Amino acid sequence: MTHVAVVGGGIGGLTAAHELAERGLEVTVVEANDRFGGKARSIPIDDGPAPLHGEHGFRFFPAFYRHVVDTMARIPDGDGTVADNLVETEATLIASENGTGRIAETRTPDTVRGWLEALRPAFAEDLPADDVRFLLERLLYVLTACEDRREDELENVSWWTFIDADNRSPEFRNRLAYATQALVALRPQVGSARTIGTVYLQLLFGQLDPTRPTERVLNAPTSEAWIDPWVRHLESLGVDLRPNTPVRRLETDRRRVTGAVVADGSGGAGERIEADEYVLAVPIEVASELVSPELRRIAPELGRIERLDTAWMNGIQFYLREDVELTRGHQVYADAPWALTSISQQQFWTGYDLEDRADDVAGVLSVIASDWDAPGVLYGKPARNCTREEIAAEIWSQLKTHLNGPDERLRDELLVDWFLDPAIVETDAGVANRSPLLINTVGSLRNRPPADVGVPNLTLASDYVRTNSDLASMESANEAGRRAANAVLDRRGVRGSRAQLWDLEEPAVFDPFKRQDRIRYRLGLPHPAAVTQSLRRVTRGLGGGR
Repeated sequence: MTHVAVVGGGIGGLTAAHELAERGLEVTVVEANDRFGGKARSIPIDDGPAPLHGEHGFRFFPAFYRHVVDTMARIPDGDGTVADNLVETEATLIASENGTGRIAETRTPDTVRGWLEALRPAFAEDLPADDVRFLLERLLYVLTACEDRREDELENVSWWTFIDADNRSPEFRNRLAYATQALVALRPQVGSARTIGTVYLQLLFGQLDPTRPTERVLNAPTSEAWIDPWVRHLESLGVDLRPNTPVRRLETDRRRVTGAVVADGSGGAGERIEADEYVLAVPIEVASELVSPELRRIAPELGRIERLDTAWMNGIQFYLREDVELTRGHQVYADAPWALTSISQQQFWTGYDLEDRADDVAGVLSVIASDWDAPGVLYGKPARNCTREEIAAEIWSQLKTHLNGPDERLRDELLVDWFLDPAIVETDAGVANRSPLLINTVGSLRNRPPADVGVPNLTLASDYVRTNSDLASMESANEAGRRAANAVLDRRGVRGSRAQLWDLEEPAVFDPFKRQDRIRYRLGLPHPAAVTQSLRRVTRGLGGGR
């Protein structure tokens, strides 16, 4: 029997283990933390028998997440599956700093003109008409560009440049900044037009597809609703799961991996795990340390992962005396300098009774901060230069500014306690982040390796692997885990089915335009909308163009 050692017990590693164990392979998963699930795991805030839970950030599942939801549907939980723990959201609140807000509405189009109208973002209602029209033209450019043009041209220009942000209104620049940063943790100045444009459109399509839930969340903290049942299921499949087992290095014979050396309690070398196949499923910052010069020589693509960038996107939970429901879905804080988004959790956590865990807690507001470099409103400092206490106070203040209009929904007396992601640790200069998030920057696609990287017995299963969704997410990690499992199965000649993979779907109405652009691209011709009417007007206004 083929023995596979999976290094890393996050979403990618558990997915690879799941696919391999279902097909009869012997699997061992070693994880550095005391709990499996990686960034998705929940963290008990005390040692009691029924503790409250905190998280790296709230989990949400947009419609284009296919891989991870399929895995959840194959994990037994009670009389059903983990996928039954997904609850559909209904609305998104776009909150402004003056305390007012509006609800994002959606509808389903059936014509090109209808799609153009529907692509108008919810936050664009108060933007100049020229700006809105120009953004729609840019989105249409992405939609009708062939895949080769996306990878060669749109991959190598920033979203900021592609949407001509420097020549648009200040409102346009501010809104686009919060929209991209809050949704995908990317500053539009550094994220590629290919990545941001594609993912942004996928989120919009999810709102407009009547056949799938636009967005879903879990009915309990992530570990209780998903990770713990998953671990139990993997154990039932015979997977050897070892928490608190950090790998110190991968050993090679200059051709293949020969062993994974586990760190002992003092940081030295301990147990040596030997296997036929190895799956590296650790975060990018850990992978860079484990990929030795010998491995880089065997597979030069591994050396390029050091060029990938990370950013901070971490969460905090506020525990409240009363349940503040807000909207049954996301809240996006349009003017918050730290690019905040939130979910009022208790309305969804039907399988998680707060009263059994804390006498004075009736609600949980889970918030994610995506900009750690902008000055705050309370202390005038970026989040990375604040203490943990200051970060909590600053985020609470920004929330109140946006939510407390005529009705004071957030009051200081409601706040019982808070839990900030423990990956944020204090330093002399502020805080450091031990769990940064991979981000896709301009031209970074060339530095993302495939799952089957070229080492005879090593595959990769993490969100830095090249995947269809091309975004640091549970979906990308799950897809990478499937790709790693398929590579192992192919190498070992295992008969039977392979893990299923899904391409991103875009409306078929645009396919003829993509085919036309594919011909133009092969002939060396620009996209028909390479320079739009709106952009030409801007150019003429600056004294150039004819």
